[in-house]
Amino acid sequence: MIPSLAASLTAVHTQRRAMEAQINTLLEAHPLSPVLTSMPGVGVRTAAVLLVTVGDGTSFPTAVQFVSYAGLAPTTKSSGTSIHGEHAPRGGNRQLKRAMFLSAFACMNADPASRAYYDKQRTRGKTHTQALLRLARQRISVLFAMLRDGTFYESRTPANVELAA
Repeated sequence: MIPSLAASLTAVHTQRRAMEAQINTLLEAHPLSPVLTSMPGVGVRTAAVLLVTVGDGTSFPTAVQFVSYAGLAPTTKSSGTSIHGEHAPRGGNRQLKRAMFLSAFACMNADPASRAYYDKQRTRGKTHTQALLRLARQRISVLFAMLRDGTFYESRTPANVELAA
């Protein structure tokens, strides 16, 4: 029984590697691939999800609509009994939201500007998840501008300033 399970697991891993190679090939052939992967935290998987879910981004006239489609825009409670203004969004495109959340998590240690934004949110009293969602929202706005203009990511942190470790 165990050898047959091991053989089927090996076959699944082989299929996964072949699928990953095919996705890499398709992504490299796309003209927006270098633009998307120039942003820290956006790798092959995130870029593939972005291209599948939003294409080139031309269907969104503004960054706010792009953020709203991803489900990262804050929503207001309208029950009439709550005194709290905004809560975490529950709608939107789940694939895109998850990809942007994981991208924000991955770039926290890779991009000093993203880490500074996250730390600023944490000092304002936001929880880890709230700060990551705000970072993901900020990054999707930057991605919208990159897709609209066809430009590569440029970090906003000056190169001549040393960052505290």
